Amino acid sequence: QLVESGGGLVQPGGSLRLSCAASKFTLDYYAISWFRQAPGKEREGVARISAYDGSTNYADSVKGRFTISKDNAENKVNLQMNNLKAEDTGVYYCARAYADRPGWENYEYDYWGQGTQVTVSA
Repeated sequence: QLVESGGGLVQPGGSLRLSCAASKFTLDYYAISWFRQAPGKEREGVARISAYDGSTNYADSVKGRFTISKDNAENKVNLQMNNLKAEDTGVYYCARAYADRPGWENYEYDYWGQGTQVTVSA
């Protein structure tokens, strides 16, 4: 299972750090992605990290503001979100990919967390 944490209410320009914890497998062996779903919108990919070499990819909307990383000691994948904007509001999910260097399609992922709510508002 995957469990997200760290969401909350933050003002525009603020920061949050989300964590994705795994309980029954080692996250470092898999590519992990973060997705988000805003109210009334489809779920979209935000960031992903490769299993093989730890390379990362980001959606254009978050480049330069979000950073995905693995904490192998804690068996977690973190998403550091800085300079948050109102349009970053949504439920954030982490997901485990079947294969390394996945895209953003749902079928490429076999485990999903329940999500954590991020609200950016003044």
